[in-house]
Amino acid sequence: MTNLETRPHPEVLDHGQPCTAVEILTPRLVPLGGVRATTVHRTLPQRRRSLVGSWCFLDHFGPDDVSVTGGMRVPRHPHTGLATVSWLFAGRVEHLDSGGNAASGVAGELNLMIAGRGITHQEISDPGSSTLHGVQLWYALPEETRFGENAFVHYTPEPVALPGVTARVFIGELLGSVSPVETRTPDLLGAELVLEPGSSARLTVRADFEHAVLAETGEVTVDSAVVDHRSLAYIPPGSETLVITAGDMEARVLLLGGVPLGEQIVMWWNFIGRSHDEIAEYRRRYQAELGFEPADPADADKPALFGEFPAGQLPPLPAPPLPNSRMRPRA
Repeated sequence: MTNLETRPHPEVLDHGQPCTAVEILTPRLVPLGGVRATTVHRTLPQRRRSLVGSWCFLDHFGPDDVSVTGGMRVPRHPHTGLATVSWLFAGRVEHLDSGGNAASGVAGELNLMIAGRGITHQEISDPGSSTLHGVQLWYALPEETRFGENAFVHYTPEPVALPGVTARVFIGELLGSVSPVETRTPDLLGAELVLEPGSSARLTVRADFEHAVLAETGEVTVDSAVVDHRSLAYIPPGSETLVITAGDMEARVLLLGGVPLGEQIVMWWNFIGRSHDEIAEYRRRYQAELGFEPADPADADKPALFGEFPAGQLPPLPAPPLPNSRMRPRA
């Protein structure tokens, strides 16, 4: 179980092994969706770090004025070998996938889609949303589950209120709150914490986990390291405590964690595989199944990967060309 103490000052307490090595990952801006694009701040993956546990992708967006940006309009596109985690702070996004699942995502509610060997989905913000604000996360499925059936889970965690902090645990366990969500990935953590101004929360964490803390609303301190707004603090395995301190304003952070995946992955566009050739096959079969390119005779006897989709939706996204050089696995 993970414990917490809150204090009015940020000093580390004198019991437990505190985190001593904090690496700061700064975001890069990525436009999604054309001329009136939703601009996201992406902190994972990066050249210097591809994974935190099994977490391999983190986009932070908003708060955006939907009347200016046009909101989120991400048409049908594929995924393999991963799970998507949608977590909103404001607004509403409608999810639709080829596994037959349709769901709304609102603040404080988890939408988890497990792609398994293949799925397609779209995400479109509700026209009634004036503000859009949240994160989109992926985690890589391990070898033993990445070829399984696709699945979808919607979950609303109960808030955990303690002096100085409110937490919502959507994956894993923290502060006595245990998410029932089956991730098909062992030992994973995902939680939102809101700290009152000036408060400092000391968490007892698993020493075999890597952790990452996203400074969602503004600058925070993780142990003695200052983490700027939208940046991500990475803490390697070995720490038994994690101290997160708010400044003069209320601070919301996203806490991710997990046991190191221990596998090399190739992540390209919306696919995760283990080799260049595997990714090339996913692209080829997606393009053929959705009618963008002719089918390859080599795939004639293979079952469809990406499923049927309800009629009357936005046109699907074609896959971009593969890179000229072979993609190499990354740890």
